[in-house]
Amino acid sequence: MSPSLSQSRRQFLALPAVAGAVALLPGGLLSALARETPAVPDLSDWNSVRAQFALDPAYAHFASFFIASHPAPVREAIEAYRRSIDQNPFLVIEQGLFEDEAHNVPLKVQATIAAYLGGKPEQVCLTRSTTESLALVYHGLPLKAGDDVLTTVHDHYSHHESIRLACQRNGAAMRKISLFDEAAQASTDQLVERLLKGVQPNTRVVGLTWVHSSTGIRLPIRQLAAALKAKHPDVLLVVDGVHGIGAADETIATMDADFLCAGCHKWMFAPRGTAMVWATAENWARLHPTVPTFSDLEAYNAWAENRDPKTPNSAARMSPGGFHAFEHQWAMAAAFQMHQQMGRQRVAARIASLNTQLKKNLAENPKIKIHTPMSSDLSAGLVAFEVEGVKTEDVVKRLLERKIVASSSPYAVSYPRLAPSLVNTPEEVDRAARAVHELAS
Repeated sequence: MSPSLSQSRRQFLALPAVAGAVALLPGGLLSALARETPAVPDLSDWNSVRAQFALDPAYAHFASFFIASHPAPVREAIEAYRRSIDQNPFLVIEQGLFEDEAHNVPLKVQATIAAYLGGKPEQVCLTRSTTESLALVYHGLPLKAGDDVLTTVHDHYSHHESIRLACQRNGAAMRKISLFDEAAQASTDQLVERLLKGVQPNTRVVGLTWVHSSTGIRLPIRQLAAALKAKHPDVLLVVDGVHGIGAADETIATMDADFLCAGCHKWMFAPRGTAMVWATAENWARLHPTVPTFSDLEAYNAWAENRDPKTPNSAARMSPGGFHAFEHQWAMAAAFQMHQQMGRQRVAARIASLNTQLKKNLAENPKIKIHTPMSSDLSAGLVAFEVEGVKTEDVVKRLLERKIVASSSPYAVSYPRLAPSLVNTPEEVDRAARAVHELAS
C-alpha cells in the first residue's frame, strides 16, 4: 500500500513527522504570513507605483528590464517568509512544501501565476530563470536523430545554447533562419511568410522569442502560432517570453504556444532568481524530466516502490527539486498580485506610451537610427538604436555620466538600449532623449 499523502510528503526528504508542527504555527503558515504581511498598497496612479521601488533617485533607470528592483510588496513578502524560515526552518519548509494541498505554498504560487496567465495552476512549472526553463523544455523533448529544430538568427544565447546542447545529446539538427532584414521595417505578413518557409518535413520544434532584447521587436506570437498550427499541426512551438510577460497585454494561456518560458525577475518585478514555464497537460506529458522533483507525489511513490511513475509527466514533475531560496520563490505571488491590481492592459498601455514617446523623439534626429518598430503592435518596452559615429559602449558610458542608466544588447551586433518602464516618467523619457540627441551632435 502506498504511504498516506502526509507521510509521503514528509518521507520525500527522509524527515520524521513532527507531532504538533502545525500547532506550533498557529492557523498554519499561510494564515500566519497573511497576518504579518501588509496589504497591497494603492496602485491607482503611476506615482504610487514608482513609490514602491527603492531605486537610487540620483539616476534615471532605463535598464529595469535587465533585473528588477524589488517593489515594496515583493520585499515585504520575501522578508515575511525569510523571518518565518529563520525562526522555524524545519517547521516552515516541512509545512510549506509537504503538507496537504490546501496549505502547500508552491501550489498557491502556481494558482496566482495561473490567474494572471489565464490558465490553470497545474499548467505552471516553477523554475529559477529563463535559461533554466528553456533547458528543461529542450532537454525534455523526445528528439531523435534526423529531427529538425528550427529557430532564428535573432534569438538569445540561452535559447540557442539550450537547443544546441539538446540536439548534441540526441542527434537532432538545429537550424537558424532570419525572420527579417531590418527589425524596424518588419511586418506581420513578412514574419509569418518567412517562418512558414523555414519549416521542413522533418521539423519537430520551432523556437521563437516573443520580444527580442537585441532590437526590441515583439513578434506577433498569436498570429505566428496560428499560421504554424494551420500548416504544420504537429510542430511544437517553444517561446522565450521573458520580455513580453509583464510588458504586453496578452493572455498567455491562449496564445497557442506549446511551451512559454519566462524569467519573472524582469518586467514582472518578481524576486530575483524566479521563473516559470507554462504548458498544457498534453504538452507536459510529451517531456521527460531532467531534474528530480520535490513537487510530484507519484514520482516519490514510484521511487519508494521501485517502479516507474504510472501517471503522465506533468508541470509538477518537471519542477526542479532540491532546497531553493524558498523565500524568493514563494514571494513570486506578491509580484503577480501587484500586476493584477495594476491591470495588465493598463500596464501595457503605459509602457507602450513611454516607448512611443521615446521613439518619436529620437526619430526626429537623422543621426539616430532606431532598430525597434514604431508600431506598438510589434514592440513593447525596449528601444534599440544607434548614434552615427558613436560606438555602442560609448553611448552607454556617456549616458551614465549624465546619470541615465542605459544598456547594450549582448549580441554579436550590439546596440544601445533604453527601456522606459513603470519606474519612469514622461519627463525622464524626454531627458534621456535629449541626452542621446546631445551625443548625436
